[in-house]
Amino acid sequence: MWSHNCTLDDLVAPYTIAPGVFGRLETGPGWARRWTAAWKTSGAGVICPVQDLADFPALASVPTRGFTWRARQRHRPGLQYMVATGRMHGFESLAERRLLLALDFLGGVEEVLSQPFKLRFTTGDGGEDHTPDYLVLLRGTAVLVDVRPGHLVKDEDLVKFAAAEQAAATAGWRYVVVTGWRHHMATGLDALSARRRAMSDRLGLEGELLELVAERPQRFVELVEGTSLPAVARAHAVHLLWHRRLAVDLSQPLCDAAWIYPAGGP
Repeated sequence: MWSHNCTLDDLVAPYTIAPGVFGRLETGPGWARRWTAAWKTSGAGVICPVQDLADFPALASVPTRGFTWRARQRHRPGLQYMVATGRMHGFESLAERRLLLALDFLGGVEEVLSQPFKLRFTTGDGGEDHTPDYLVLLRGTAVLVDVRPGHLVKDEDLVKFAAAEQAAATAGWRYVVVTGWRHHMATGLDALSARRRAMSDRLGLEGELLELVAERPQRFVELVEGTSLPAVARAHAVHLLWHRRLAVDLSQPLCDAAWIYPAGGP
């Protein structure tokens, strides 16, 4: 799985909602008018029918619920900085934090909205609600995302996921339930993220690295040892990998023995 052209689908282990779950939703004539999305802005709450979901000015919204911390809580909330947006984003678990890191790595992200709206929908048993974890705004489209480790997905979650997918489809968005990550992906992204912020290259080491790898693919340790200052070149090599100017196979451990290629080369 090459780092320079991977997508979210390549990185995550998504949950596939069984077709039968959608049959539990009330989707008769006019359902998109009856289902609603409750947004929160700095001034007041706004409720819109699901059929108008794509037209709501999402950038004017704030999270529908706050991020709280208390003693002995079982989940780990916090704030994660994203280079793509230049600001902090809330997360309610380490699994959500990992998603934010992956989104930052993938590129093309214009904005990420935490707990964007509360979806109110109906099933054969009556009304229910669900707050998706993130709305990811991309160029010309969006992805609605829920994050739930696979072993924590319960039966009552399934109908909520199905409702979120139904609403997202109406808006022309994709919907993904992230239940985990493909082998080595999480550890690889953690390692690369250490050098994701802007770096000064006064010694021209990045140019040296790009020239060396353009001649032939090299193992990571051989690549940095071939520069004029290997100890510093290590940091710049990781920076170039994060920004997709070099490439590595993310399905393998990122270590000295990892093969490094020019972006687009493998």
